[in-house]
Amino acid sequence: MDRPPVNVSTLRKMKADKQPIACLTAYDASFAWLVDNAGTDLVLVGDSLGMVVQGHDTTVPVTVDDMIYHSRLVARGLSRSFLVTDMPFMSYTSPEQALENSVRLMQEGAAMMVKLEGGSSQIGIVEYLAMHDIPVCAHLGLKPQSVHKIGGFKVQGRDAEQAQQMAADAKALQDAGADIVLLECVPNEVGKVVTEALDVPVIGIGAGPDVDGQILVLYDVLGITQGRLPRFVRNYMDDHNDIAAAIEAYVADVKNGNYPAPEHCFS
Repeated sequence: MDRPPVNVSTLRKMKADKQPIACLTAYDASFAWLVDNAGTDLVLVGDSLGMVVQGHDTTVPVTVDDMIYHSRLVARGLSRSFLVTDMPFMSYTSPEQALENSVRLMQEGAAMMVKLEGGSSQIGIVEYLAMHDIPVCAHLGLKPQSVHKIGGFKVQGRDAEQAQQMAADAKALQDAGADIVLLECVPNEVGKVVTEALDVPVIGIGAGPDVDGQILVLYDVLGITQGRLPRFVRNYMDDHNDIAAAIEAYVADVKNGNYPAPEHCFS
């Protein structure tokens, strides 16, 4: 029997029912079809494409036009998964600019939700988008678009003050209208505290086992990313010689609570 398409209400119910939400990135129609067919609940067209597809060292060079192009491709490969698309660097510096670019991502790129990085400084943006019925995912913790400001890709929220601020920001962003919060590279305890404090789903990437869902970059799952890999990555091609089987194994591990394992987490 065909499974119904996932929407925001589905994701909220999954949180309420404590059903883990399996998420992956995708950047083209062929991989999107495989990811969707594996039972992935949410697919993110991440600005990570700047690094894993375009070959940049950071996500900073990615443009709105890049995101629209890849989002449109991914949308063609999906039938069930909920599609979220990143707003790239400097594409949401004002409420008006954020709305204009969000509308483009949804109309031209077929996104169902947009994701933006930032804490309390983005509350006004989130409120403005929510007021115009734009679904928003707020990204906290390690924010790759700010990599030059924070001095590299490193774990966030290890000191008590930073962790408390992150939890407060998450609550404020939810109250401003964010429909999902994504936490990246934070200690397990921060992921747990934020998840328990929010009514909206919390998706983690390197945020421990106690969040509502997990996401990884598809290329990391398939072992085709170049260079040093983050601790939270698991290469599912180590145990499978078939791409579809590797993706299905990741989804099953998220659903069964087998991913992330302790070696993928931060303390």
